[in-house]
Amino acid sequence: MSGTSLDGVDAAMLQSDGQEILAFGDSGYRAYSAQEQAVLRSGLGCWQDAPEVAQVAALCEQAHEEVLAGFEGAELIGFHGQTLAHDPGGRGTHQAGDGAALAARLGKPVVWDFRSSDVELGGQGAPLAPFFHFACAKWIGATEPLAFLNLGGVGNITWVDPRKSTPEEPGALLAFDTGPANAPLNDLLQQRRGQAYDKDGALAAQGEVVEGALELFLDDPYFPKIPPKSLDRDAFADMLDLVRELDDGDAAATMTGMAATAVMLALDHCPTRPHQLLVTGGGRHNPVMMQMLEASLDCAVKPVEMVGLDGDMLEAQAFAYLAIRVAKGLPTSSPETTGVSALVGGGTVSYPANNPA
Repeated sequence: MSGTSLDGVDAAMLQSDGQEILAFGDSGYRAYSAQEQAVLRSGLGCWQDAPEVAQVAALCEQAHEEVLAGFEGAELIGFHGQTLAHDPGGRGTHQAGDGAALAARLGKPVVWDFRSSDVELGGQGAPLAPFFHFACAKWIGATEPLAFLNLGGVGNITWVDPRKSTPEEPGALLAFDTGPANAPLNDLLQQRRGQAYDKDGALAAQGEVVEGALELFLDDPYFPKIPPKSLDRDAFADMLDLVRELDDGDAAATMTGMAATAVMLALDHCPTRPHQLLVTGGGRHNPVMMQMLEASLDCAVKPVEMVGLDGDMLEAQAFAYLAIRVAKGLPTSSPETTGVSALVGGGTVSYPANNPA
């Protein structure tokens, strides 16, 4: 998985029958250099016909090949690609990277292009991790509704009712993007200090949330919109303008507060209040972000490690799980997770020449 934060590629092994998680395996990480991040940024917002895309796709395939070469025994690979543009209801969705080329290089079948089928059938194409979150809720033995919050470049939430038997059962899931999370904050740090992100929330801890900027942010019509709904990485590009006049500390604190408040508003859309909110993604490493969530929410807020899961690898594990479901012909999204018109199993399976379908 190479996400919208553009920090690197996560890879993780998972054993599953497409329903239950049977075992978690090894994981790995391949960071993008500053120069490589610049290449990826050059393609943001670009569609398949843009000249920048070829270079981004080549880099994405190379990075994935490098990290995946360190895994032995994998029978199937899930390859998400690098999201460059996401416009459901418009031009569609675009993840750069050719799964067929990766299958040829690695000599193993690769499942890829997970989102297009969902979008073509009227869905948002995101978020796609909810079916895996349902399996995780079963794996940890949850008995009451809970929610998974992924704070990556964009925030997304999955409300899960583990009392249901399958993720496709009506009422088992609700999922949607909460709003911007790390991406605009990372952009702020890059622009002002040449840093990739606000490590340990150190800069935000030096400032205060400026209510005027926060209120302008919350006026966006996205927040009251009924889910399912999704966002492009740069959907809230004006956030940087809202904090332009603030000093670095106040700007970082305010943008962190924006992400946390978006989560608070998201919980109002859930069928019932979750018993606990399990946080994954890079945002859980930001103590200021976590403190803001704990202060504003009326449920327990925990990093997923507290229930035995790996928050750094959960999304990579999700696409391993989804790859198995695609290969078995099982659905990967539903009307409750993406707004798609019917259950859909997204994804294309590409086989190497020496291992045809």
